[in-house]
Amino acid sequence: MVSLEWYRTFKEIYKTGTLTGAAESLFISQPGVSLHLSSLEAYVGYKLFDRTGRKMVPTERGKVLYNAISEPLQKLEGVEKNFQKSTEKHTPTISVGMCFETFQTTLEQYVSTLPFNLIISFGDYPEMLDQLDKGILDLIITPKKGVSPNIEHEAFSSEQIVLVGGKNVDLDSFKKVVKTKDLNKIENWLKQEKWYGTTGDMEHLFQFWILNLGHKPNFRPNYIVPNLNSIIRCLKGGTGLAVVPDFLCKNEIESGEVKLIWEGEKKLENTLYFGCRKKTTYQSEIAHIKSLFRQVMN
Repeated sequence: MVSLEWYRTFKEIYKTGTLTGAAESLFISQPGVSLHLSSLEAYVGYKLFDRTGRKMVPTERGKVLYNAISEPLQKLEGVEKNFQKSTEKHTPTISVGMCFETFQTTLEQYVSTLPFNLIISFGDYPEMLDQLDKGILDLIITPKKGVSPNIEHEAFSSEQIVLVGGKNVDLDSFKKVVKTKDLNKIENWLKQEKWYGTTGDMEHLFQFWILNLGHKPNFRPNYIVPNLNSIIRCLKGGTGLAVVPDFLCKNEIESGEVKLIWEGEKKLENTLYFGCRKKTTYQSEIAHIKSLFRQVMN
């Protein structure tokens, strides 16, 4: 089924004569404009523009299509504007991408207070960066920076990846082993404990183990649970170990429900970034969300 946004994008390319001009007019990325155009061309079955240098010259079929959709689109946009004027206030909708655990720990508690509509998406970081660039997402929270010139990244906090355990873990015994600085003894002690992991992402465990013990862990966790917040709740039962970002269990460590076992001989830290497109109509809404994150995480 054809998307109305493909026609809007086609119309702006026709009017501006360039992909860049259409992107600026629609406040989406140039790759997003290209994607809409290629999708529409695939749908109708023929080329709509000839690319001559930087200019997009409409083909004969492109001219026919523009004449066919221009007036209906104009009427539809007029209806949209009139409808907005007839309501007391037009409420924008913001799409934000982040990992599930970050949402639960930070933004979830504020959702009901937001003065705008919100769509939360979860996914891996490369996918979220791509969706941000294409205009599908408006803001992402990520420890990884992309390379698109259309996206700006703003560092706002950091996370330290640490080893934590249940309150019944013998921390004094582990401290004695760490003092020996014998990596084999440290590793053997750790492997004697029960371990928690998540279904989708073992990256934290791998990075921490490689940085401090020199190789990937040669064992699988005993318990695989849906997400990192599930791990924290399981550790509150008293036993077991896991490698997690410190901000996810800050309150539990302070209350004594979970123990900070080891920060590692070498600390593993990630910088957290806000990622958004350089040109957006949602600057005030994005600023509002950013302020909530700073309030919780700094």
